[in-house]
Amino acid sequence: MDQSQLLETIRSYALQGVDLAKGWLLSPAAWTQFALLLVAYVAALYLTKRFRPLIEKYLSPPEGQDSAFAKARRFLLMFAPLLLPLVAYGLTGIGESVTRSLFGSGEVIAFGKRVFMLLAARILVREIIEDPLLRVLGRYFLLPVAALYAVGLLDDVMAWLDATVLPLGNLSFSLLFLIRFVIVGGAIFWLGRWSNDQSSAFIKSQQEMRPAMRELAAKATEIAIFGVAFLLVMNIMGISLTSLAVLTGAIGVGLGFGLQKIASNFISGIILLLEGQATVGDYVELDGGEAGTIVKMTARAAILETYDGKWIVVPNEDFITTRVVNYSDSGSANRYEAPFSVSYDTDINRVPGIIEEAVGKLDFVLSGGEGGALDPDCELRGFGDSGVDFAVEFWVNGIDDGKNKFTPRVLFAIWNALKAHDIEIPYPHRVVELRDQRAPEA
Repeated sequence: MDQSQLLETIRSYALQGVDLAKGWLLSPAAWTQFALLLVAYVAALYLTKRFRPLIEKYLSPPEGQDSAFAKARRFLLMFAPLLLPLVAYGLTGIGESVTRSLFGSGEVIAFGKRVFMLLAARILVREIIEDPLLRVLGRYFLLPVAALYAVGLLDDVMAWLDATVLPLGNLSFSLLFLIRFVIVGGAIFWLGRWSNDQSSAFIKSQQEMRPAMRELAAKATEIAIFGVAFLLVMNIMGISLTSLAVLTGAIGVGLGFGLQKIASNFISGIILLLEGQATVGDYVELDGGEAGTIVKMTARAAILETYDGKWIVVPNEDFITTRVVNYSDSGSANRYEAPFSVSYDTDINRVPGIIEEAVGKLDFVLSGGEGGALDPDCELRGFGDSGVDFAVEFWVNGIDDGKNKFTPRVLFAIWNALKAHDIEIPYPHRVVELRDQRAPEA
């Protein structure tokens, strides 16, 4: 359609609108429909003001309640702003039936009914929908469709979109097909994402499952949900999967060359989840120096959080091909040591008992175990330049870093215990010898 034809079509619709308006203004039946339309709106306004507070009171769950029924009530409460236009739409529908039975026509009140539907769509997009994807679909697709429906041009526009064909190589599709594909695909994949969030939250709340199994179940559920969503979109749009064979082959070639790292990380992530050697909550250190607590494991990488708040993204492949030190294994005990020295004037046979007793009194230090394996152990390490070197080994739950700085508190306990028993902590001593280099007198 060229520009002149488009202008002529617009002019034709404008003239039809003017003629329709003149007919409504001069028709007693049209004025009756206007009156019924006004009565329906006033009645809807009255009913809404009367019953909306009762509906909101019933649908509002007690504060702090988080059951499935409470969530359903909150979900329904979101749609309370739609009550006025929907009640008006229903009442005008009744009025339309009455006018068509009495006068044989109801174009005016039918137009008002469609306007109320447009208002409902506008409220839905602007006040109710919060998801960014759905808001975009509503703003650029739902509202234009509702506006065209209100003015009675929806069928004509859809026919024009269906007749406009876009060629793409050996394939061709209409603009209407493209718009439907975007709307249906966006809605289904939003539903898939919402379903995945709900199922993932449910799986991760099952504390009786091992962390690795929870992550594996969540990933398997995510793959299944989006796989079903993809097949559902293809089926609804009437696209045969056999027609995607060329595209699938191209993806396979891409995986073999440019995407091999992504495929490797994906498979490595599955192996990690199956074996459970590193999972969410573990404190790990890699050969490259990366260290932190695993806070999230994705299909491509693991997210490590350091104790200074930074996030490190580590590809899953690094956990398989390099050496990984797992310090915590979800909260297991770890051994550390605190070195110190005493003066050479000290009776060193007293030191182990004093230090082991002082360190064992700390609330975070473990004790017991088979044969006292977890008890603090003070050992003589050597004879240094300034004093006798000792170290006390102790066991704790967790990592000696960040919020759990255990070693400084152990050193405080050592200092206080040595001071209480008058044991000197040495400082470096140096002997300086001065020699007279002058020549002897004759």
